[in-house]
Amino acid sequence: MNSSEVFMFLFCCVITIGAYGISRIMMVRFPSPLTTPVFFSTVIVILIMLPLQITLEDYQLASDVMTFLLGPATVALAVPLYKNRFIIKKYWRAAGLGLAVGALSTIISAVLILKLFQVPNDFLVAMSAKSVTVPIALEIIAPFNGNAPLTTAFIVFTGTMGGVLGPWMMTKLGILNPIARGLCLGTIAHGQGTAIATMEGEMQGAVAGAAMGVTAIFTSFIAPILIPLFLN
Repeated sequence: MNSSEVFMFLFCCVITIGAYGISRIMMVRFPSPLTTPVFFSTVIVILIMLPLQITLEDYQLASDVMTFLLGPATVALAVPLYKNRFIIKKYWRAAGLGLAVGALSTIISAVLILKLFQVPNDFLVAMSAKSVTVPIALEIIAPFNGNAPLTTAFIVFTGTMGGVLGPWMMTKLGILNPIARGLCLGTIAHGQGTAIATMEGEMQGAVAGAAMGVTAIFTSFIAPILIPLFLN
């Protein structure tokens, strides 16, 4: 990299980390779905990049490095999972049933709504894999010639909205049990939901991490069976 590329890389890393730090402070001082770090930090980064005319290509290298760090961060979720293994083991039947129902309902309900509006098959395929992480989703849609950018967009949107609205909705509905909250966020909003659950507490993060992994496996088996049933 030349000096300008190094500067841009460091600058993009600084604004991303800074935006996250600001969003954490804002969430504590002004708790709201709109100050959730997943959403608020994204808005800050965009508002900085637009006037400075920083392109996606300029931001890509910093994004790749931070994305790489998601691997160790995900593995680190095994620590609270191991520490709380006895509690999770106690409720695994109820949690497993809830996870299966949640994963099935999020696929079927979303696809049926799109069918109601007669949208193209590309949208149906992309929507069916919206609640798992991108690498797994792309493998799920591959046999159906799925649109990778569209699928990725749905996944990012689902994770963001799940992280923003999920905790707020559960609180409004009186769902305060940490296992239930973690299970919901990990099942519906994958990595971003798990990050929010971890911020709520160790138990929520442990359950969300396990739910995210099991949901990905479950969806990998069930989605290829369900998708052909909905295609025209």
